[in-house]
Amino acid sequence: MRKPVLGATALAIWAAGLAIAGPVTEFETEFRAVYADYRKALFMTNSGNRDGSAASLGAFGTGWAALTADHATNPPPQYADDPQWADMLRQVDALLASAGSQVAEGDLAEAHETLEGVREVFSRLHLRNGIQTFSDRMNAYHARMEHVLAIDPDSLTEADLPRMAGEAAVLSYLAGEVAGHPPAEAVENEEFSKLVSGYRASVQTLEDAAQAGDLEALRKALTGLKKPYSMLFLKFG
Repeated sequence: MRKPVLGATALAIWAAGLAIAGPVTEFETEFRAVYADYRKALFMTNSGNRDGSAASLGAFGTGWAALTADHATNPPPQYADDPQWADMLRQVDALLASAGSQVAEGDLAEAHETLEGVREVFSRLHLRNGIQTFSDRMNAYHARMEHVLAIDPDSLTEADLPRMAGEAAVLSYLAGEVAGHPPAEAVENEEFSKLVSGYRASVQTLEDAAQAGDLEALRKALTGLKKPYSMLFLKFG
């Protein structure tokens, strides 16, 4: 049997694909490492740990500076046509500076809110360029979870059960998207599997309580949503 031979055009396309894939993967790997420090800073400011906040924010700032030094005027291929690339970098720089000042002053709650803005900047970057990452899926879940957690559990009545069942179904779908698209470093990772199982179980508990019409269980399930998400976010989000 004759082996297929790549034509010159096909070979050129294949080679170009490899050339692009290298810088794309390299940048995303570097970005994931920097984003891990960002997640830790977000967690530390939220937990009220001033020293931990300063250390993790410093690590995030150092990593971000190194990343942008390499790509400020030379964005990776996936963002090469983004007209807001330079503005995105400036926005993150400004948020980092503000958060640093707030941590230095001991205003960790305000620093946390400032750092939340970084997540939004990155989300808009991905959205503009047709990219969806594991972190974007985590952020989509987080946004909906915060919406649900804004509901006062003590105010819930039987009339709220259909609405809460709907909210639980949305969270369940978003959690499934997270679990179904793990980051590269989490594939076949035992810790990731354990954290995802706990995370999905918290959503299932909410969904079961809403469908059963058990208001007391529903109230309890609401209080159990945040910790499993936070643990997964800190390690892999």
